[in-house]
Amino acid sequence: MSPEERERYARHILLKEVGGQGQQKLLAARVLVVGAGGLGSPILSYLAAAGVGTIGVADSDVVSLSNLQRQTLFRTEDIGREKTEAAKDAIKRLNPHVKIIMHPRIADENAAGVIADYNLVVEGVDNFETRYALNRACIVEKKPLVSAAVGRFAGQLSTFKPYEKPCALPCYRCLVPEEPPREEQVNCAEEGVLGAVTGVMGTLAAMEVLKELLGVGDSLAGRLMIYDGLGASFRTIALPADPACADCGAQTPSES
Repeated sequence: MSPEERERYARHILLKEVGGQGQQKLLAARVLVVGAGGLGSPILSYLAAAGVGTIGVADSDVVSLSNLQRQTLFRTEDIGREKTEAAKDAIKRLNPHVKIIMHPRIADENAAGVIADYNLVVEGVDNFETRYALNRACIVEKKPLVSAAVGRFAGQLSTFKPYEKPCALPCYRCLVPEEPPREEQVNCAEEGVLGAVTGVMGTLAAMEVLKELLGVGDSLAGRLMIYDGLGASFRTIALPADPACADCGAQTPSES
């Protein structure tokens, strides 16, 4: 590290769980962030500030006025700009050493090819089609998937690594086997979300990404964290694998 980098990351280097070697891991890491919105804003900010060397940003939307209540990467003057471009500028202002790679919309046809170039994927999207595409691709490519979601005053977070312990660790589809009926889905555009909730869950997602990259702490793999903003409470529940899961069931070893 250069003298400037040692000063920038000094508080990390002081941590015995991180140190110089851990910071070097972060500088060499490649993380794909899917969704540059309310959850993506704190995820991108904290990963860039932490010195994650290469960050991919995938989002096909443009900045709108209604985004600014929670998408803290963006400014009023960014309205109408592509989110990936505006996010890149914001990240470069925060840490010019981070390499930013912009990607179009992630779907089944391109997910595995994009993910192959990264160590880890973190998503904060608002649709099940993209979540399922990422889940399938991460299983194929054997990459950890950190997944966060919010609605109204609440949020949830987990890490999925079904390839590490087949039959024991679940994938995203073990949690949500099928897309819920439209009337049961929480849609922020229709039901709203308190902006600070996205900050809480996005920051927690960034924490899980950093833990995975550094190999420290207890992973959320096999567990689901649930946040109740109005009740000021967190709870973590066990999340079992589904041996009949359409996505990760193939990871289950055959009986001899």
